[in-house]
Amino acid sequence: MIVLADKITKSFGGRVLYAAATLQLNAGERWALVGPNGAGKTTFLKILMGQETPDEGTVSFVKDTTVGYLEQETKISGTKTALQEVIDSATEIRRWEKRVHELEKEISNTPEGPALDHLLEDYAHAQERFEHLGGYELDARARQILAGLGFPVEDFDKPAVDFSGGWQMRIALSKLLLRHPDLLLLDEPTNHLDLESVQWLEHFISSYDGAVLIVSHDRSFMDACVSHVASIENRKIQTYVGNYDSYLKQREDNLEQMRAKRAAQEREIAHMQVFVDKFRYKPTKAAQAQERMKRIEEIKKELVILPEGQKQVHFSFPDPPRTGDTVIAMKDVAKSFGTNHVYDHVNVSLYRGDHVALVGPNGAGKSTLMKLMNGKLTPDEGTVELGQNVTESYYAQHQLEELDPAHTALQEIDAVAPGWTTSEERRLLGAFLFHGDDVDKHVSVLSGGERARLALAKMLVKPDPLLLLDEPTNHLDIDSVDVLEEALKDFPGTIVLISHDEHLVRAVANKVIDVRDHKVTIYDGDYEYYLWKKAELEARAAEDEEGSGVVAAPQKKAPAPETEQTGRNVKTKEQRRAEAEARNALNRALRKERKRLKEVEAALEPARKRYDELMAEMASEELYNDTKKFDECMKEYTALSKKIPALEDEWLELSTKIEEAGQE
Repeated sequence: MIVLADKITKSFGGRVLYAAATLQLNAGERWALVGPNGAGKTTFLKILMGQETPDEGTVSFVKDTTVGYLEQETKISGTKTALQEVIDSATEIRRWEKRVHELEKEISNTPEGPALDHLLEDYAHAQERFEHLGGYELDARARQILAGLGFPVEDFDKPAVDFSGGWQMRIALSKLLLRHPDLLLLDEPTNHLDLESVQWLEHFISSYDGAVLIVSHDRSFMDACVSHVASIENRKIQTYVGNYDSYLKQREDNLEQMRAKRAAQEREIAHMQVFVDKFRYKPTKAAQAQERMKRIEEIKKELVILPEGQKQVHFSFPDPPRTGDTVIAMKDVAKSFGTNHVYDHVNVSLYRGDHVALVGPNGAGKSTLMKLMNGKLTPDEGTVELGQNVTESYYAQHQLEELDPAHTALQEIDAVAPGWTTSEERRLLGAFLFHGDDVDKHVSVLSGGERARLALAKMLVKPDPLLLLDEPTNHLDIDSVDVLEEALKDFPGTIVLISHDEHLVRAVANKVIDVRDHKVTIYDGDYEYYLWKKAELEARAAEDEEGSGVVAAPQKKAPAPETEQTGRNVKTKEQRRAEAEARNALNRALRKERKRLKEVEAALEPARKRYDELMAEMASEELYNDTKKFDECMKEYTALSKKIPALEDEWLELSTKIEEAGQE
């Protein structure tokens, strides 16, 4: 054990976040902490750090445990370089190094005996800790971590204060990783990373020998590196073994079992209540009625409590104005910043319906390319032209600053939604998780995540045909990302997307543009196709170099995770074709199941409706005065009591079969 949070209770403003919640973290375990928006995930991290005090319960650590905490926002001051800032953060390592030197001096001046034996034991322990924390290769590790998180070598000696907020967050993360604490607490660690840096971090965390607790909206990241999931449900913490995808499946299985048990309990209560209501005042049946009343009370005490469901709001975003086929055309574009040459002779054409992901290492020029597309930057050479009837919207983190602090969330939407009713505006805000009184919050008091959601909602009120989105999921939770993902998947216009969220990229992109080495490469396929094609091209280049007798120079890049370790699989063309054929065959095989599922759904609705009608009728005393009608109702009730569970079970079986087949 590294840390035990035992029976933690915490409330805010009368609202209970958790009651008697318990979580134990052990060495080598990598946990994701998940839960609905506002469940208290960040608060729980702060409780572990000692920055928040629980109302009840305790947090206990193993002796000498070191803890590192990455907050969502941080600010670096001072004059140190990025590299020195990282190296100097290793205070534990420096402390153990100092202790080693002190003990060496003491040992040299101590004669043989018990005192020397004691010093030698302390010396061995200090050396072991110093080595474990990476003290002997401190400088090399600091450089490796900075490179892995996307810093070019030439930026190592740049003052840390000169970096943007996103890059300062990377420096803060680098400091934590170098310190190598026994417990890592990471709050949205991927927010300011690119895809390649995220993959490097996945590999780093997957092999971390301490305990890790992560709060993240990035499903692919959690799937790749966590081994356990702690879910805040009904003000408790439920634990699951496996990654995030495994957690979702386990949780749904548990929920189905709980729903089935709850439904059975309610049916049993209703059935016995009918008997009680009919016979409780008849002397010959009074004893039996009393027995059933006692049983009803027992069942009510044992009723399964279902987790509070997340309110799912669906919103159909308006279609953008129709454009010509060509949306944007970049011809022979060149761009430099002083001596920094970014592009030369870049040619890119995007068409209506293209959903493009810009990928590549950090600093390669993805954001520059997007700014050239939207006119924020002017090319040194070449042209950038928008197609017929094309207008664009641009989203980046600085867009949050354009929100009016004096406005409420509702007023911000109202300002860009002329002709909308208040109900429609509230529905849109609900889709982005502004519920109830949240819509009346002023922008000035909104969190970074809330501002991001509001800015995205404004963009999609009346979307332009071309959407340019630079890291739109930063500061969003999983529920918000889901809303955005669905909106973008169904968007009929053109999208250009920069995102570290691989799950979002895989869901949205139908074209990929790889930006690196002062050029762009267009892949006319989804992200999976891009990975396969890129691997194929790299393998071909390696073969050509080997055949020519040229040995490829080592790549200056951080170690990437192994395919087997991360689950990222690059497939051959033949494999993809075979899988496509298999999917088609499976779809044909499932026609019968889909047809039957529709029939079951069509039968369930009227059966449930009639069941409710019968329950209302049997609650009336008049029914029991009509023996014939009572018998008919009881006969129908008995039949429906058997029919509905059977239909529900069949619906669940068919739905699961179809769903699982779709995931294969």
